[in-house]
Amino acid sequence: MATSMLPTVLNPHFLSAIMEVKPATAILLTLGLFALRRIFTLWKAFRSPTFFPRVYTPFYPFKLPGAVLPTTAWTTGADWHWVRRFQTYARGETVSVFPIIAGTPRLWTSNINIGRQVAAGGHRSNFIKPEDASRFLRIWGMNLVAADGLMWRKHRRIVGSAFGIDLYKLVWKQTSQLYKEMVEVEGWKDKNVVDIPIIQRVTAKLAFLVISTCGFGFASSWATPPKAADGGTSMQESLTILSENFWTLVMAPKWLMYLPIPNSMIRKTFVAKERVANFMQDQIVERKAQVASGSETSSDAFTTLVKANMNESGKYQLDDQELVGNVFVLMFAGHETTAHTLAATLCFMAIHQEIQDEVVEQINSVVGFERDPDFNDYTKLDKVLAIFYEASRMFPSGHVVMREAAEDTVLTIPNPVGEEGSKTIPIPKGSEVIVDMVGVQHNPRYFEDPHIYKPSRWYGLPTDSELFTAFSVGPRACIGRRFATVEATCFLAHLLRDWRAEPLLSEGETKQDWAAHMDAKISVTLGLKDIPLRLARRR
Repeated sequence: MATSMLPTVLNPHFLSAIMEVKPATAILLTLGLFALRRIFTLWKAFRSPTFFPRVYTPFYPFKLPGAVLPTTAWTTGADWHWVRRFQTYARGETVSVFPIIAGTPRLWTSNINIGRQVAAGGHRSNFIKPEDASRFLRIWGMNLVAADGLMWRKHRRIVGSAFGIDLYKLVWKQTSQLYKEMVEVEGWKDKNVVDIPIIQRVTAKLAFLVISTCGFGFASSWATPPKAADGGTSMQESLTILSENFWTLVMAPKWLMYLPIPNSMIRKTFVAKERVANFMQDQIVERKAQVASGSETSSDAFTTLVKANMNESGKYQLDDQELVGNVFVLMFAGHETTAHTLAATLCFMAIHQEIQDEVVEQINSVVGFERDPDFNDYTKLDKVLAIFYEASRMFPSGHVVMREAAEDTVLTIPNPVGEEGSKTIPIPKGSEVIVDMVGVQHNPRYFEDPHIYKPSRWYGLPTDSELFTAFSVGPRACIGRRFATVEATCFLAHLLRDWRAEPLLSEGETKQDWAAHMDAKISVTLGLKDIPLRLARRR
């Protein structure tokens, strides 16, 4: 039948009739064809075998328009896995998110065993990063986080060399120095009570300055953060703009920045991108010259990375664009994730005064009052690290891990809690699996009373233990984990020894009302929404 219709379709009179269709009719025809195609796709999907409970939604949450829609009873927005963290996996630890109007079904799992299978990395893995999942991270160049397989091994070889004991000692030293500068510059020295309208602004500045000095060796202090060479917008401001507008950066065409719209955020976003890229490129040129002349003296991660790369040759050496890509990802990740978690930690301390007292007792026992905490105290302050770990569990900055099956494969799915054994499920090539780290960190299989902030879960845990999974797991786990935990332990030990964290209440507000404001927001990473905090001097 199809063959017999070809002459009719190719007939000039038929083609001219199609060309004469009114625009409104053409639109209706197009929508009708789309609807028919979608109905056929859904019919095939419904008929295919399903091994997991389905979550129906109009649009996929991480694709337009779903990504910009709010999470409601009838749709899933980009933060749906946070909003529904206690409901999504009630029927099973893995679900199929099934878009009705537009989008492809994907598996979402809160089981870390499945996470280890899909996120293992390495050139023999059956799972890779989806093409668009790390598009934002590849804007400046291929890097350790975006790479897969043999490419990942190449990046890991170079970048890994920048993280060692000398760097961590430098992190502790600089964090301690920045704390003292903060107290002096912010005028806290002569105050018994300090009210901070948004605690994230303090933790974000601290994290940025630590990554600036220890990660990249930039000359900076609390009073004078590093700026671009032309004296314009600071790198911290530029990174903040990029973080808050990453959808714009990824999806908006660049020509939009030239529209004559005053104070256009699109323009600000692209200007910030160019500023950061140029800044990093200039720094790479400068560091190469220092290493080549033997004049480098710093043990910061950036200089060590450039030096390790220059000592490599052939297939293992990174080009300049790849160096820029890694520099960006280290700066962005090191700045944003640590800042979020430190803010959440201090807010939890304000709510749980009894835990704060227990932690301060350990700080006083280990450090005393006659000296500052030093790097040798790091492994002894396990309760300080535990409050940071538990805040990271409650608000995991790296909230999803996305992988795609590179070939037909299988997943071993553990049976529900209380049932021994597992089952094997076929996963067709091209299927995407999302490891929901919010779901993992709130999974009752792993955590008793997962909704309760309970740092004692981590007391006595070795600092590099894989039992703590909020920094991801396996070879692809966050390479900056020790950098972040050393910084956090040092800062919290200094701050909590000197100051008591308390809720900053507005008129008529109760402590319970204030605690209810502790909610998450999601951009590239997940973090605590802006919240005020009070610090009261202990001594």
